Amino acid sequence: MTTPPRQARVSWWMEEARAALEPEPQPPLTGSTTADVVILGGGYTGLWTAWFLTERDPACDVVVLEGDELCGSGPSGRNGGFCSGMWEDLEALVRFFGEADAVHVAETAQRSVDEIEAWLVANDVDAWFSRAGHLTIATSAAQDEAWASLVATARRLGVGDRFVELDANAVRKRCRSPVFRAGLLQPGNATLHPARLALGLRGALLARGVRIHESSHVARFRPGPPVEVETTRGGVRADRGVLALGAWSASLTAFRRSIVPRGTYIVVTDPAPDRLADVGWTGGEGLGDWRTALHYFRTTPDGRIAFGAAAATAGAGVGLGARLRYDEPSIVKLVDDFRRFFPSWADVGIEAAWGGPMDVTGRHQPSFGALPGGAVHYGVGYTGGGVGPCHLGGKILAGLTLGIDDEHTALPLVGMPMQRFPPEPLLSMGRR
Repeated sequence: MTTPPRQARVSWWMEEARAALEPEPQPPLTGSTTADVVILGGGYTGLWTAWFLTERDPACDVVVLEGDELCGSGPSGRNGGFCSGMWEDLEALVRFFGEADAVHVAETAQRSVDEIEAWLVANDVDAWFSRAGHLTIATSAAQDEAWASLVATARRLGVGDRFVELDANAVRKRCRSPVFRAGLLQPGNATLHPARLALGLRGALLARGVRIHESSHVARFRPGPPVEVETTRGGVRADRGVLALGAWSASLTAFRRSIVPRGTYIVVTDPAPDRLADVGWTGGEGLGDWRTALHYFRTTPDGRIAFGAAAATAGAGVGLGARLRYDEPSIVKLVDDFRRFFPSWADVGIEAAWGGPMDVTGRHQPSFGALPGGAVHYGVGYTGGGVGPCHLGGKILAGLTLGIDDEHTALPLVGMPMQRFPPEPLLSMGRR
């Protein structure tokens, strides 16, 4: 029987980033304060929103409240580090918005990959950014040519160059596995170190004078106007607010039937660069398969493989607690899947495992809007693919908060009605 690996406190990424960057946790909010804008959530969405607020209005007084000890300790610091736009969602975007708007949304989202790379360089943040592309591979006969409709749609809309089809031989030249067949490459995508990006962004915001309070759990929230937030030890009164809570938005009445938190888990191996060379995986591509709950896996500069997948655990019936952070049966299954994909790594140890909830919406697309009263804006629903789109989300939310009409606030993702899941008990049926 597979022995479950140790549970990383947040993620192996955050452990590595904390050791390398030695960030000082910011003190929790105590007493009462005021601000122009209060942001609930210190992950990518909240941090990028703060960044673009201060870009557009340097005098804007911003307070960020984060419940964990460090910003980025949620999905932003524990994801697989796949930095992409939204081209893989092209068919869904066409269904929702029509062809012209679908291409516009995807093109705008893809620019975030370029801009994140430029931001890392400009701010001297080493987040292991690698523009090696994402290769999604069929790993069973049922997945063969699963991408055919997507590629046909892209070609029909004149954006077929975003995808490169590879036969099984071409896939094997990039990485060999007994389960790999043909695949589809998105050469414009990248991988990065998710926690280093989050902590780097956090540091840049502190240098700008943004007030960040960590270990500040929100106990009560009134959307106003004015916006009033109470933590366990203090409070903020602000003209405007931003909800950047990810899966934790599901605990708010406004999103209770629009978001289902779903567990996703990752394991990381010990360093074994010689084994990577043996399977030919030296180009740094981010890999995945075509399951609905896809496997996703990538390498690190010191020769590890990080291997993850969404699981059957969902917030319905299990809440947002410990089970979504470390579900032992899901992690044991993940280790077994890793050994099946890479049998030559059978004697390489697993350093750590971790997990947590992502915010799944009915349309599997991010949505942006305002709560009744108009003083609080929100961005939710990245459904596991938020590293790039959260950057776009920060632009959208900053613009909405400042009342700016531009190409980002005009995107059809803004004001898109959120699809509601059925009420209980149907919501929990089939969940573990």
